[in-house]
Amino acid sequence: MTDRYFDDFAIGEQIVTQGVTLTESMIIDFALRYDPQPFHLDVEAARQSNYGGLIASGFHTLALGFRMVIETGVFRAASMGSPGFDELRWLKPVRPGDTLHTEIEVMEKKPSSSKPDRGILRIAYRIKNQKQEAVLTFLSMHLLKRREGMR
Repeated sequence: MTDRYFDDFAIGEQIVTQGVTLTESMIIDFALRYDPQPFHLDVEAARQSNYGGLIASGFHTLALGFRMVIETGVFRAASMGSPGFDELRWLKPVRPGDTLHTEIEVMEKKPSSSKPDRGILRIAYRIKNQKQEAVLTFLSMHLLKRREGMR
């Protein structure tokens, strides 16, 4: 992907990432480090839970979905971080063998009024499984550099 700056994005633009298939060991490894709940860690305990089997941590799904977007290179040239995100929703459990991808859509675009070298994009994230079911959604704000001649 070519280097992109705030000015290069259009409202309504969509980007779809490649997919990643989660394995049982990926789910358990993440849970051991960051979310050690039984339904993320222990196959038998998970089977007895309300989920009926092992599921990925929602934080794992969030981090993986964001990573897939970053790996496209879409924000490589201009990212200045993010002031936050809103409306995080875990919609469906993610299980071993599920293949996830992320779809993003530019919802709003606002040049900074106080710092003309940057702007904020508000982006809707949809992480979907192999059945095209949304498993996680959120809205994120991305602070991006502007092109030199666009300020």
